[in-house]
Amino acid sequence: MEREKLDKIKYYAHEQKVRELTEEEKAEQHALRMEYVAEIRASFGAQLEATVVQYPDGSKKKFTEIAKKNK
Repeated sequence: MEREKLDKIKYYAHEQKVRELTEEEKAEQHALRMEYVAEIRASFGAQLEATVVQYPDGSKKKFTEIAKKNK
């Protein structure tokens, strides 16, 4: 996420403590937060795809395979 968008999220969080945000500001804050959360989820998903579990016997399995099996 671009630095400007993160700064805007922080700005709205601070302003919300000081005063009530307008409806337009609330809508923008919500949209920015949803975009941020989507990026965090995508990043976390990519991390899980790359995670490998090694068992004591030396065998390895991708975490996603283990997670699908345990559903």
